[in-house]
Amino acid sequence: MKIDLTETTSSKINQALVSARRALGTPAIGMVLTLVIVTDEENAYDALKSAGDASREHPSRIIAVIKRVSRSPRSRRDARLDAEVRVGSDAGTGETVVLRLHGELVNHAQSVVLPLLLPDAPVVVWWPEDAPADPAKDPLGALAQRRITDAYSAEDPARELAARADSYTPGDTDLAWARITPWRSMLAAALDQQHVELVSATVEGESENPSCELLAMWLADRLGVPVERTVSAGPGLTAVRMETKNGVIVLDRPDGSLATLSMQGQPDRAVALKRRDTAELLAEELRRLDPDNTYEATVKFGVAQLGGPAEPKPAEPAAATTPAAAKKTAAKKAASK
Repeated sequence: MKIDLTETTSSKINQALVSARRALGTPAIGMVLTLVIVTDEENAYDALKSAGDASREHPSRIIAVIKRVSRSPRSRRDARLDAEVRVGSDAGTGETVVLRLHGELVNHAQSVVLPLLLPDAPVVVWWPEDAPADPAKDPLGALAQRRITDAYSAEDPARELAARADSYTPGDTDLAWARITPWRSMLAAALDQQHVELVSATVEGESENPSCELLAMWLADRLGVPVERTVSAGPGLTAVRMETKNGVIVLDRPDGSLATLSMQGQPDRAVALKRRDTAELLAEELRRLDPDNTYEATVKFGVAQLGGPAEPKPAEPAAATTPAAAKKTAAKKAASK
């Protein structure tokens, strides 16, 4: 069921939600959280589809906030709220409210969203693109226990990761971090099978891919060895090689779907490591609402070691040094002096 409301208010939207539930014969509310999506008209469809798919695992009230900024001075002064209410099969397993804010109301989105939040339920805010520099201090982000950004959608992912580190507040996370969860699990399992001393590691993937950078930072932070970052044609993250005193451990995924795990003294094994869509990544992030201490330690470690995002070097596109490797190089230079 869909209900269109023009020049409406938050109170009328709540009344429409109640009426729609009664009309469908489902007056009870079985939703576990409120997911607020801050997006624009161009990306709203994809974001709502991903959120709807994720709601099959996490039944939720989805509130999409679309800010319609007009170039006309008069239109900017005329505040107006249009809404679309979706309940039933049109809204996944929960409810969906699409808010279109016009005029001065664009600067007061939190006052519109606040009355629509589910009572006594967690609030998650997701920016599919154009995330604020400090999500926790954003008026909408301040309402949430969990704030999700995506460095992959930024024009400069390296600087975006630096901004995430500078403004980190418990509850912040990024979809670029969720993309490497299967890689981290597989690499940790491989190291558990062989108790060997590591010498170095290499992370191979697309240039300016924030997930590749985060995986390199995580390895350097956790293993305490030099980690080299090399560039490949993709798709995404393609390989990780860990040099040990007993041989090389390689996790190679050239096609974005099936990976091969190679270890000294064991036969090669094929493992499923497909690239996941946004709905799966979002569902993973909604499984936990507590602070992600590992993400915090990783992103802060990387930025602290590099002293900020590194500028790309067109003359040397094949490799860029990760935090631990940069630290080792600096130590060598100091020793030579």
